[in-house]
Amino acid sequence: MEHNMEDIEEEQRHFAEVISTFKHYAQHALSANNRRRKDVYLLPKADQDILEKLGYKKKLDETDKAIIANADFLAQIVDDPQIFGHELPDEEDGGEEEDHGQSHSHAYGPSHDHNHGSHSHAHTRGGDGGHHQHSNHSDPRSRARVGHHGGHGHTHDRPRKFRPTESDMDKLRSTLKQLVRDWSEEGKAERDVCYKPMIEALVQHFADVSAEDRRKVKVLVPGSGLGRLSWDVAHLGFACQANEFSHYMLLTSYFVLNKTAQIKQHTFHPYVHSFSNAPNKESILQKISIPDVNPSDLPPGSDFSLVAGDFEEIFDNEEQDGQWDAVLTCFFIDTAKNIVNYLRILHRILRPGGVWINLGPLLWHWENNTTNDISIELDMEEVKTLAKEIGFEISNERTIDTTYTNNAQSMLGYVYNASFWTATKIN
Repeated sequence: MEHNMEDIEEEQRHFAEVISTFKHYAQHALSANNRRRKDVYLLPKADQDILEKLGYKKKLDETDKAIIANADFLAQIVDDPQIFGHELPDEEDGGEEEDHGQSHSHAYGPSHDHNHGSHSHAHTRGGDGGHHQHSNHSDPRSRARVGHHGGHGHTHDRPRKFRPTESDMDKLRSTLKQLVRDWSEEGKAERDVCYKPMIEALVQHFADVSAEDRRKVKVLVPGSGLGRLSWDVAHLGFACQANEFSHYMLLTSYFVLNKTAQIKQHTFHPYVHSFSNAPNKESILQKISIPDVNPSDLPPGSDFSLVAGDFEEIFDNEEQDGQWDAVLTCFFIDTAKNIVNYLRILHRILRPGGVWINLGPLLWHWENNTTNDISIELDMEEVKTLAKEIGFEISNERTIDTTYTNNAQSMLGYVYNASFWTATKIN
């Protein structure tokens, strides 16, 4: 699909805004924490003294330090995004207004993403087990081989002096929690609940394929987020391509997969942005170190790649028909505007006898949207009936209870009663 200059300029503008959101993180997060500090001084002196004894002010100071550490980590992610090839315009506003007394000078090169809300599953989800990912392995230096394919989100006319909105920052905060889910020891329990049954179903479906021949089995993971599910598939020897839409996910997963050389190389504090439902100070300030595996630890000659862009724009064409042996969708199908077309594409791109393995709820991302986009919102029984109508035979069905980017130390956790199935293309 060809895109005109206006589309390309909008793409570049959106990328610049995502980079700006990373760069304004410290300013925004420190300001939010400083609001708490100012509120203390609005209290009567006696109340202030009590809070001092409780250590509340000290906790605010420690939160500032954690935010600064996060800002330094996020600055590394956008330091040199080589997967994207355009020149970024200089920010007129000076870009980096960091209040923590440290300056970061970065060169950037742009990217492809179309943020439809960053698959913010209320509880904000989006990522490999949910709505975004990528990766690839062949060139020893570049662990994630990335391809680009059109796909442009909605145009939002913003002033040139861009200031990230609360929604923009929420996507960035969600990205930090996605890193916990996909690439930390702390996220293993959640990953195992979601990714393990999908991988087991994949291995079972291709049980007659030898370990050596797995590289001939082509697996697609749309909505790959930060890339762990697709990396796990490639780690087993399958040829795996991830597909991701969000710049936040693309930039961050590229950093993990291509610029991380050792286990627990990076440390950050994903839960410092909210004090709600915290049982203690430690739950807010907890450090997370990533990754829990070495991203370069893939079999020799692994075929592991990412195509960046909108799922429908990339795969709804004849060149993709019958090209895939398996498709794994984890917390993905509810990103559809038209679920009929999503499932039709999944069916078309699979070879006869190919397998579609799905896990996820139905948090329809476009429901009640304000952009006049269509949104077809089926219930799960309707989705399964639709799949059968299109030409899938569903088996291995069950419900899996799972959290999504959950803080295990929080007093609150959302649980999805996610549907799981293996579906074979029969006609």
